[in-house]
Amino acid sequence: MKHLALAVSDRERSRRFYETYAGFDAEPAREYDGGVLMLYNSDGFSLALGPTEEPITFPSFLHFGIHLPSAKAVQEFRSRLRADGVPVLEEWDEPEYVSVKFQDPDGYVVEAAWEPHLR
Repeated sequence: MKHLALAVSDRERSRRFYETYAGFDAEPAREYDGGVLMLYNSDGFSLALGPTEEPITFPSFLHFGIHLPSAKAVQEFRSRLRADGVPVLEEWDEPEYVSVKFQDPDGYVVEAAWEPHLR
């Protein structure tokens, strides 16, 4: 998968969040019809932020993730989230899996994780 589209209530707020915490600042954002803003990360993954006035609701298991290069990187990232007041929902710190789940401004759950077999 190389693309994800999210409905957002405040496009610029979501843009700042994903550029700051998920690495979607690899190239200039592009605007498309309907006010959709496309962000890109260094892996070539694109994130479309589409404005909506509808309520945004989610099933409890729904989340998406980013991979970090080491357990230490996840631990440092988790500290940064807390220092910045970003809601941290869940965390794991085990020898073969380190992760932190946090919430974006619209309530989407994002997971930053490291597993030694993923490169």
